[in-house]
Order: sequence, then C-alpha cells, then structure tokens
Amino acid sequence: MTENSEVRILSNFSVRPSPRPCEEDGGRLIHLTPWDLKLLSVDYIQKGILFLWPPSPDADATLSISRLRDSFAAAVDRFFPLAGRLSVANLSTFPPSLSISLKCNDEGADFIHASAPSVTVSSILHSLYVPPVVRSFFPLNGALSYEGHCLPLLAAQVTELADGIFIACSLNHAVADGTVFWNFFNSWSQICRSGSCPEVSNPLAVDRWFLDSCNPPIRLPFGSANDFIRRPVYAPVEECTFHFSAAEVAKLKATVNAEMGTDGQISSLQSLLSFIWVSVTRARRLDPNMETSYSIVIGCRTRVTPPLPESYLGNAIHVATTRNVTAGELLQRGLGWAAWQLNQTVASFNDSWVRNYLTDWVATPSFSYVHNKSKSTDLITGSSPRFNVYGNDFGWGRPVGVRSGAGNKKDGKVTVYPGPERGSIGMGVSLLPETLSALVKDEELMRMLSGN
Repeated sequence: MTENSEVRILSNFSVRPSPRPCEEDGGRLIHLTPWDLKLLSVDYIQKGILFLWPPSPDADATLSISRLRDSFAAAVDRFFPLAGRLSVANLSTFPPSLSISLKCNDEGADFIHASAPSVTVSSILHSLYVPPVVRSFFPLNGALSYEGHCLPLLAAQVTELADGIFIACSLNHAVADGTVFWNFFNSWSQICRSGSCPEVSNPLAVDRWFLDSCNPPIRLPFGSANDFIRRPVYAPVEECTFHFSAAEVAKLKATVNAEMGTDGQISSLQSLLSFIWVSVTRARRLDPNMETSYSIVIGCRTRVTPPLPESYLGNAIHVATTRNVTAGELLQRGLGWAAWQLNQTVASFNDSWVRNYLTDWVATPSFSYVHNKSKSTDLITGSSPRFNVYGNDFGWGRPVGVRSGAGNKKDGKVTVYPGPERGSIGMGVSLLPETLSALVKDEELMRMLSGN
C-alpha cells in the first residue's frame, strides 16, 4: 500500500537467496548484540537515490526492471542474513526472560516496482522543502524494527518518475546500521552495472562481536515484547534539504578551529553541526535558561580494539550526546565553543567506554525511543558524509540526489550525506513547521547556502 495517490505499485516480488553449500546457514541463528537489541523499537533505515532517466537524449528510454531485480537478488545472495527474519524465544517464565535473534531462514526480501508519472526530478531536486510524495517512494513505512519477526528485514522500491528514477531501500535497524545499508546499496549497483558478481575482497563478517564476558543469547528481562516495545507518535514535521559547498565547509572549519586555537582538531562535520545547532536554537526562540542538547550517532567499528571490519554485518553505533548547555549559553558563546563541546563528547567514546557500556547494557537493558514533546529543544544527527552515496552507478551514471524516508523523522532530526562534489555536505533537517519556516529565513544560514 502507498500513502500517496501519485504513486502506484506495479509489482511486488519476494527475492530469496540461492541455496548455500553449508546446510546450517538455512536455519542458523545469529545472536544479537546490545547495539542491535537497543534499536528494536525504532523505525527501519530508509534512504534512496534519484536519477535522471533516460540518462541522455539519445539513450534507450526502456528501463530494465528485470535487470534491477536480478542484480538485487544477487546482492541479497551475498547479504543473505538480510533475507531472514527475527526470531523471538521465551527462555523462562519465572523470572520472565526472552531472547531475540536473527534467523537465516531465507524467507526473502521484497523488490517493488512503482510508478509516479506526474512527479519530476526537478520537483524533488530543486525544492527546498522535501515534497510529501517522496515518503511514498519507500517501502515498509511505519514498520518498527521489532516487527522484523513477521515483516521482511530488507525491501527495495524502484519508482519510475516522469523523467527519472528513484531507487530506495528500507532496512531493519535492529540487524544493520548505515554502514551495512550503504555496503549493500554499493554491492547492488556494482552488480547491476557490471552484469556479474565481482570477486569479494572482504567477505562479510556475519557473526556478531561480543565481549568475552558475554554469553549469548542475551536474556531480556521481559515476559513479552509489549513490556518494552513502544510505537512512536511523531509530531507533524516538515523537512528541508540543504547543500553546503566544499568551499563553505572548509571556510567554516577554518573559522571554528581558529576561534578555538585547535589547529584542525575540530572536524568539518562538527563545525557544520555546531552551525546548525546554533541556527536551529535561534529559530526555536528558546528561553535562554532552557537546556538544549545535541546527539550524534557515531560509528564504533574503529573505536574498539582490535577494530571491527568494515564488512561487519551488524550495528556498531552509539549515540553521543552533548548535554548541560542552555540556549542562552549556546547563542552567547558561539560556533567555536559549540563545536568544541561536540568534539569533546565524540572524543570520549574510546575502547574502554564502549566495553563498559556493553557490559552495563547486558545487566540493565535499555532501548532507544522517540520521545514526543510538544516542542523539542534537542537535535540528533544520523548517517554520515563518509558513506559512498554518489558512487552508486547502476549502469547509467551517478545519482543526482539523495533523500530519506519518513522513518525516525522527529522534530530535530538532522540527516547528513556527502554532497555531489568532493568535500561538500548535504543535509536534511526535520523540524516543526513554524521552526523550519523561521530557519529558512535565517540570514546567516541563507548567506552560507548562497555561497554554493
């Protein structure tokens, strides 16, 4: 089902991996880590990329859906656990406990072909506000990650537009993070472009990483999922897409580091996020004594020793939150100070901190929830400008844009991407309509964007 009359579903296929030589893979259980289990009550990851079609005036205008579907199936073969389902087991009644694992039962991933003939590439790419129809380009809208026990863990939707194509994926966040998401997308596009499966230099690290002190499966102290799964109720937000040129990002980074005397220690992203934090706080017109915070989803593959491989097929992320900052202090002290607070928060997440967190989580499980406030004072940033988004060439050239779905879109959600040019950064900012309206009138923000 779609939520917009402009989008029509033409077909829906269930794609299953090919039989594997190792018989145990057909029903093997992959036990989930605290990083995975913590995300059972959040929405699926939803990202998609936009292409012009046909790619040139003299190109064949016939889109080969079968080629896209076959290459998707080949990618699913490689990432076969994503064609499985979550498995819930009650371990005991007194005291109550249950475990949740990933079962490689090959129930399948969905491939959906859709059409939106009245929607143009320009209406998406050149609109400051993200059109509501974009949400209907994504499958599994509204699904919680826990529902992966009865829903596909992975689904793709290819939507043909008036003069383009939008290719989207939705991936269960309890079994994978953004690194896995884009690794899958990159594999799919590479297979489609080359017409064959390339040799894999880095095999998938399918088994999860646990501390030596942990004996999986992790026992959750609940008798039922109803005891800890909460369906979020989202405030009615709108989203704008901003593009910051490489020159503007570099200039901002230099300014922030010069202000703090940090000789490049503050990163480009931290500099830009501090700018957004100050701008949004100004747009929200918060009371100077009101506290505001900024949470950044950080990757942990390289924060543990020895580091986890890039091909690790699971979550390895944590939310680093900068707290105890008032709106008045943030606006008075300015960008350099704000960026330094973010920098120091992120820097504190080392191997020792991560190991202590994972140990504590097993003893006292906690989960990520969307807290519905009438007016948020916080921001949270997910995704990364390091992901290979614009390298996804399916055989007709690079994408011209990237957008995200409705999943996890709360007031204050900031999604970052690489920009189309090296060193540039794209950003989707979701806020209450009145806040977003004030933000797009912010003179400093508009001056920075006009430098593109």
